[in-house]
Amino acid sequence: MRKVVMSIVLTLAGAVSSLASAAQADEVVIAALGDSLTQGYGLPAEEGFVPQLQAWLDAQGADVQLINAGVSGDTTAGGLARVGWTLTPEVDAMIVALGGNDLLRGLPAAQARSNISGILTAAQDADVEVLLVGMEAPGNYGADYKTQFDAIYPDLAAEFDSLLFSSFFAGLTEEGETADLSQLRDYFQADGVHPNAEGVALIVGRMGPSVLELIKAAGD
Repeated sequence: MRKVVMSIVLTLAGAVSSLASAAQADEVVIAALGDSLTQGYGLPAEEGFVPQLQAWLDAQGADVQLINAGVSGDTTAGGLARVGWTLTPEVDAMIVALGGNDLLRGLPAAQARSNISGILTAAQDADVEVLLVGMEAPGNYGADYKTQFDAIYPDLAAEFDSLLFSSFFAGLTEEGETADLSQLRDYFQADGVHPNAEGVALIVGRMGPSVLELIKAAGD
């Protein structure tokens, strides 16, 4: 009798384990490849971009796990250098939010384009869906540079058939407006570069629906 009971217990345990594995397999894993904006620079851990986005997605009932692959100070070149080990086998999709540090350093737009193209190529080779998050160049580099840099994101999203979110800071302005960061001080930390917790919440609220589209694309 004892052997029969043990057999039933083991069978039930196996069934529970199988169900848990199946449920886990349905979860979409998204790596957020970015710089300090993704990493959550200057904020308590729970108030950064990735934790706030995870909470927003959880509230929508999304079965998703976000991985914070943001490295403070990273340029598009840095993102390209580490995209290979970011795209681990469990990653189903990737948010790519890079370019801010290229702008801060005035690096060539053509170089940023080449690096982001390399990142999207790696994702394509790994069969990983991408949401490409744009970054708008300030006007102080000149109109030609701004035109070249701003075009990188829509051009590459079209070329690689990736989802596109127009600008990381889009959530801080009315839809259709260009972000003028100098007029949005209330949403930024003292450095004037990184959003505070309230700013991140607005960014997440605007970007969240695009991430839901990414989850759907990764699950199809």
